[in-house]
Amino acid sequence: MPLTYKKDPSNYGAEQIQVLEGLEPVRKRPGMYIGSTGQEGLHHLITEIVNNSMDEAIAGYANHIKVEFFEDGSAAIYDNGRGIPYEIKKEYKVSALELAFTRLHAGGKFGGGGYKVSSGLHGVGASVVNALSKWCRVIVRRGNEVVMQEYENGGKVLSPVAKVDLKNPKTKIKGSKWTLDFPGWPYESGTVVQFMPDNTIFETINFGTKFFISQLREYAYLTGGIKFELIDHRTDQNYTFYFEGGLKSFLKSLNRNKSLINQHIFFVQKEMDGVTVETAMQYNDTFSENIYCFANHIKNSEGGTHLTGFRSALTKVINDYARKNNILKEKDENLSGEDMREGLTAVVSVKLDSSTLQFEGQTKAKLGNSNVRPAVETVVREAMESFFEENPKDAAAIVEKNVLALRARIAAKAARDTVIRKTALDGGGVLPGKLADCSEKDPKKTELFIVEGDSAGGPAKDGRNRQFQAILPLFGKVLNTERARLDKIIDSEKFKTLIVAIGAGIGDHYSPERLRYNKLIIMADADVDGSHIATLYLTFFYRHMTELVQNGHIYLAVPPLYKATWGKEKKYLFDDREREKFLDTDPGKKAIIQRFKGLGEMNADELWDTTMNPETRKLKQVEVEDAVKADEVFTMLMGDEVPPRKRFIQTHAKQANVDLV
Repeated sequence: MPLTYKKDPSNYGAEQIQVLEGLEPVRKRPGMYIGSTGQEGLHHLITEIVNNSMDEAIAGYANHIKVEFFEDGSAAIYDNGRGIPYEIKKEYKVSALELAFTRLHAGGKFGGGGYKVSSGLHGVGASVVNALSKWCRVIVRRGNEVVMQEYENGGKVLSPVAKVDLKNPKTKIKGSKWTLDFPGWPYESGTVVQFMPDNTIFETINFGTKFFISQLREYAYLTGGIKFELIDHRTDQNYTFYFEGGLKSFLKSLNRNKSLINQHIFFVQKEMDGVTVETAMQYNDTFSENIYCFANHIKNSEGGTHLTGFRSALTKVINDYARKNNILKEKDENLSGEDMREGLTAVVSVKLDSSTLQFEGQTKAKLGNSNVRPAVETVVREAMESFFEENPKDAAAIVEKNVLALRARIAAKAARDTVIRKTALDGGGVLPGKLADCSEKDPKKTELFIVEGDSAGGPAKDGRNRQFQAILPLFGKVLNTERARLDKIIDSEKFKTLIVAIGAGIGDHYSPERLRYNKLIIMADADVDGSHIATLYLTFFYRHMTELVQNGHIYLAVPPLYKATWGKEKKYLFDDREREKFLDTDPGKKAIIQRFKGLGEMNADELWDTTMNPETRKLKQVEVEDAVKADEVFTMLMGDEVPPRKRFIQTHAKQANVDLV
């Protein structure tokens, strides 16, 4: 059938074709450049400028980087690098500094000799920050000369680059809306970028300190000998990070409070085919894996070709060693990648020419350079073979750990196959009898309440909205899975029931597309026992169904601890602080305060109103803001080592909310 031209009543023509000039594209579609307009995107603004400073440090021109948060909501990033060039670019008739902050894809990272190794490949960092700010100022010092330029409303230039009189820095320069108070950066050269995020673009402009504590600490590990500071004037908190040991120090920190399998750290740093490979690795006696990947100092949370190369080398070397030393017999199957992940802690960092760097997306979560895999694989394989030969005790301990994991995997597979036949653990077939399912079949619209106790299960089933809310009551405390392998977990009746209800499987059988509920809500009593039970479930999800946490499916219900009644009025109070505040009011003085000993003491209507109704309830979404800290806390609180837990309890005892009977 031939194509025909149809009349368009909307008069779609040349007038409807828009050309976005300057920084307009960034303001129109910020998500394309920083991922989102939520707090993650907000944090990305700081990261872009810090990465520019990191490029100076890696190139050997800076050794001090500082991030500062101010009470007015603005932030500043300082470095003692060479200072951004500010001479005039003849072909553009404006300064290089102005180009970097007002033009997309302008910078020193396109093979012009500015940087060989850098994190930026699109040249949009500084200009994007400027575009998404209410105002922005850049101060550059080169020797005895200091210059400044200011912008407002998405990058509009207030004045040309102007020199600042260091003898009288508080004087207002021509065109400036602010009096310059040079921040006392005590170096002969450097750059200061201060900006105010635009609250009409971002959902929040409140920078989270914890995120940057984690980020700057990682950067300090990756670039040994570089000093990082974080100063938060909003909370009067100061942090300094400086590590001489680099990745070895990072690894020691990651394995703190854990029993080590190989006492010597495997470490290699070598360049091959234009790729500098730096890797540190050590096993501990846990069952979880922690691998952190970086390319040109940027964290790649989704891994990439460097991770693939590392895993390939590890699998080959360990299998070859096990065969050569008769640890694996002829009849035994090879160790798999899964077997080698139990207790593995590693940091894989690569550096390569920034002009060839390939990331998947502007947020750089995954490295895509194909040449990196063989470089990492070769460097790690050769170094690890030497390490095993030179440290036979460590090699034997590592291989024995892997062989135990192999045997456990075989046992887990047999147990899982048995359970699948009986209970449809793979997500199909008959659902658990305890589960009160919902009628909605679209998983995106459904939620599952994991309710502690049969007594609470009754009111929850009666009070719920049956269309989209499912209830799974599980009585009593569950297994602590911090120290449990998959076969033992599958053998646990409570976890078996939970896994079947969720529907996505577990381990190498996990399939996110089979997930039956979008929200998995842990609903436990608002007391110490309830908190402990919730922690046990969180341990299970974080260690064995990590994808559910990473993808935002895990929530904690927040039931009230008290009910206050006076006359025909009532008010639910969620903690002791709310109770004390309420008692100071006129209604509080004449109210009767009832303390709920558990969810089972509420009737169906009360449970719906306070804890289950989407319109009125409180939910806490479980997120991992700092993976290193999360791993450390789970190990400390749920692991076998008593002294670290004892120290934590002694340190935080005064903050504990303990029920006294």
